[in-house]
Formats: sequence, C-alpha cells, structure tokens
Amino acid sequence: MKKLMLLAVVLLTTVYTYAGGYRVALQGNRQLAMGHTGVAVINSSELVFFNPAGLTFLNQEFTASVGANAIFTNISFQNEQFGWSTEADNPIATPFNAYAAYKINDWASVGFGVYTPYGSGVEYPTNWEGSHLINDISLSAIFFQPTLSIKINERLSIGGGPIYATGNVNFNRNLDRSTTNTEGERLNVTIDQSGISAWGYNLGMMFRPTTDFTLGINYRSEITMDAKDGKADFQNIPSSLQSVYADGTFDATLPLPAELSVGFAYEINPRWLVAFDFNRVYWNAYEALDVKFSNGLESLNPRNYKNSSVYRFGVQYKANERFTLRGGYYFDESPVQSGYFAPETPRNDSNNFTGGFTLRLSQRLALDASFLYIHFDEIDESYNHYQENGQNVPFGGTYKNNAFIPGLGITYGF
Repeated sequence: MKKLMLLAVVLLTTVYTYAGGYRVALQGNRQLAMGHTGVAVINSSELVFFNPAGLTFLNQEFTASVGANAIFTNISFQNEQFGWSTEADNPIATPFNAYAAYKINDWASVGFGVYTPYGSGVEYPTNWEGSHLINDISLSAIFFQPTLSIKINERLSIGGGPIYATGNVNFNRNLDRSTTNTEGERLNVTIDQSGISAWGYNLGMMFRPTTDFTLGINYRSEITMDAKDGKADFQNIPSSLQSVYADGTFDATLPLPAELSVGFAYEINPRWLVAFDFNRVYWNAYEALDVKFSNGLESLNPRNYKNSSVYRFGVQYKANERFTLRGGYYFDESPVQSGYFAPETPRNDSNNFTGGFTLRLSQRLALDASFLYIHFDEIDESYNHYQENGQNVPFGGTYKNNAFIPGLGITYGF
C-alpha cells in the first residue's frame, strides 16, 4: 500500500502541473509592453485574446500579428536547518502567439488566434533534496480560438467564440526520499502524456461612451482537461518490486480555471493612452485532484487553491507616426495557500515590470518589441501533503525566483 500511495502522489503532481500550476501571461507583445492590459485597448488583432468584442472597432480591414517570447528563469531553494541549497537549471521556454482579424462590414468582424497560455519547464539537479516531489518537468499547451464580433451600435460591441486546447507533459521524480536498487540508483518514474484536449469559450463586451474612453469586459471559461491512458515508465526498479511498479497508465480530470477581466482605456490626447485591467482567476476549482490507475486504485491529492487577482496598469506614448513607446506594471497574487507550496511551481505573489515599443517599418508592416521582468517575493514555505509510511512528510524551505522575458513580434495590416 505504501508503494501504491507513492505512485498516486507522483501522478497527481504531474497532472496538476500540466493543468495550470504555471500560467504564462504572454499573449501579445503590444499588450504585454503595457502591463499585459488589453481588455479595453484597441490597437491590433491581439484583441482576439484580450477582448474579441473590440475587433469591430479596429480601423483596418485586415490585421494580423505574430510574436514569441523567451523565458529566462532563476529558481533557488535553501533550508538552513538541514544545510540544503539548490538552484534549478531551467531550460529556455519560447511561448508564441498568432492572431488575425478581418472586418466583413461595418458591423461584423471575424478573427482567429493561436497562443500558448500554459507552458514552461523546470529542471532540478538529479537526486536533490526534493527529488521525491520533482526532478524535472516539461509542459506545453496550445489554444486555438476562432471569434466573431458584432457591433450593436456605434458605441457597443460584443464578441466571442470557442476555444480548443491541446497539450502535452513530461515529468520525472524519485519514488521516495531514499530508496535505491542494488547498484545505488534511486528509484524513479517518468510520466509522459500527449494529445490531451478540451473545449472552452471566450466572451467579451466593449463600450465606448466617447471616442476617448473605452470600457471592456472579457470572460474565459473554465476548461476541463481529461487525461486518459497517460504512460508511466518506472526506472531502476529491483526485480523484487517490478510487479508493484509495473509500467501502466492513469486517468485524471483537471480544471483550467476561469478568468474574468474588466478594465478601461483613456486617450488623454492623440499621443498618450493609459489603461487599467483587473483580472480575477477562479483557482478555487483546484480543491483536489482524483486520479484513477489502471490497477483499479484511485487517490485524492489536496491543493486547496484560492481565487486570486491581478492588478494591471499600462501607458502608451505615440512619439510620431513611426515610433510608439509602452510601459506598465502589474501585481499578481498567488493562489497557493500555506502548506501547499510545491517545488514544481514555486510561485508566490509577484511584482511585474514591463516595457516595449512599436517601430512602423512601412504603411502596412510594424515591428513590436516587449520585455517583462518578474520578481517573486521571497517565501519560506512547505508542502505538507506528501505521504510516506502512512504519514505526511513536510518538505519546505526558502524559495527565491525571478524571470526575465523579452519578446518580438510583427504586425501587418491594411
């Protein structure tokens, strides 16, 4: 039973990480440069993600944008009581986005977006102190979103469409804190699952009481990901335990939380624009995760997440017809409660600083650049729900982490 419970924890942790433990807010370089505001900002086809209702207010008949970012992260862990000190070796992640919008007539527009709201990787040194929770993880998810926008009148527009999500994950961890085989190798397992898919939707409304002031609201639904027949590959297993740790499969149902965004944008004059967004993320969907194994067992892994908020502010300065500067800031609350702080997603409250510019290369083509610096508050926390010998064994210490994320994109329109 001990070994079966350890297997349950392994699979639960893997699926949870894929499901949304690491949210990547990089859905457009123009909007990212403005603090990732955008629910009321009308400036490109990035509106497909931020608020599809705004597509009918775009001036151009057709507009498209393509962009990518490079994520450089630093994660360090230490526990002074036991003399532990570890730094994760994090591979560079490259989330991307692509959007297009076409104005059918004065009152209807269509759009399409492909973007990656979940995806990154973490690699800790082999057999580090927390290897019973994680050694490494690589995850990615891609969302496909067609949209339709309808202008009710000159001031009010609505829009929305379905979202198709697909992704994969690869995860490795040791089975417990110390067991080795006769060669001294730690017992571990690699979990691999691809082709996970699900459907959701995106709805928005935009209201412009004046040409200078815009209000917006956007809702992205919860998406339930059903992971079925994921593969578990156990390594370094002694022959006496191979019947227990036989390679197998697992099933799990996972929620990606719903998000609500409201905000405004105000054009102070033809050169200056300011924007504010408030995002509410309904992380309370992560009360617990059920996992069913191919051997008929199932287990429950508590997460007990809480709903969290993000407060975003952005500013745009149009220096001339060719050059536009942007800057912003946002504060992102962590949904993780005390005692549930796992090293695969060491995320605390964060302060986020952004900037960037657009350089118009011609009447139709422009270059967009952005950067984001994330500083997570240092935190001394633990995960208290790992079980060994029928007892919870806490694992904790002090985490320090930050990230630097540059981005480039191209916008085309006529």
